[in-house]
Amino acid sequence: MRRLLTYLITLLVIPSVYAQVSKSIRLNEVLLNNTQSIVDEYDNHGAWLEIANVSHSTYNIRGMYITTDRSVLDKEMSVPERMKRMSMIPNTEKRTQLTGRQHIVFWLNSNPAKGGTHLTVPADGSKPLWIALYDGNAVDLLDSVTVPVLPENTSYACKRDGSFEWVVKAVDAVTPGQENYIQMEESVVQRIKREDPHGFGITLLGVGIVFSCLALLFVVFTIFGAYMRHKQELKEIQPLKTVKAVKDEVSDMAHQTSVILKDGMRTRGIDKEVYIAVISMALKQYQDDVHDVESGIITITPKHSNWTRV
Repeated sequence: MRRLLTYLITLLVIPSVYAQVSKSIRLNEVLLNNTQSIVDEYDNHGAWLEIANVSHSTYNIRGMYITTDRSVLDKEMSVPERMKRMSMIPNTEKRTQLTGRQHIVFWLNSNPAKGGTHLTVPADGSKPLWIALYDGNAVDLLDSVTVPVLPENTSYACKRDGSFEWVVKAVDAVTPGQENYIQMEESVVQRIKREDPHGFGITLLGVGIVFSCLALLFVVFTIFGAYMRHKQELKEIQPLKTVKAVKDEVSDMAHQTSVILKDGMRTRGIDKEVYIAVISMALKQYQDDVHDVESGIITITPKHSNWTRV
């Protein structure tokens, strides 16, 4: 019963620990053509590989394996055969105890007799190189990357520690043993001094702004002047139209007055409507036998009635 319980605990704990390690221990930066980057304890340049603990826990990576031989991807390969094609991280190196966010650099194409960070892993920068990190059982693959052919002293690195995006880093941006992404605070004045040390750029910018403002003012005042001229022309044209309209109205009124006066002369001041009313009343009286006896002559005698004009 006790053995069964131990076996069950082992089955539960080991996968959890492996999952944590696989997410925490990562290949972080590789430089293969090193002629002016960092040097080892013997003042020699060489290809190097950086491994990072991207978590905040402590892990010891001793006993893990590094290889550049793709044949180990064969799942049918035996464990002893895999180990022959890999280089083991020594158990004697104290720096393999990685605390949270710590890095360690290993030298490739080197001799383990030089120290615990020197590995026999073959690394040829003249062609794309596959590099892999295996767990201590030489079976579980923790991380891998294919490094492209790069110019001298440029590295291939994670954009940020622990990210899956790899980028090429220039000579002055290589960071062995350090965090890959270093954010530097720089003031605006410092950036301008760095990018334009002689002040030519800021001078051209200032002149460009002044001329742009003058051009804008010219356009604005040109449009405004055209608008004001158009408005003034409208004011000058409108009174002429008004005078002409008044003249036409006066002429019409004069014509109507002349007609009225002529009619008044003919009717001796009697309005046409009154004149017609008088004739109508006379005819009415004739029909009612209110008239003189003379034949063919109608005599109208004054008589006060509702038709009398006031």
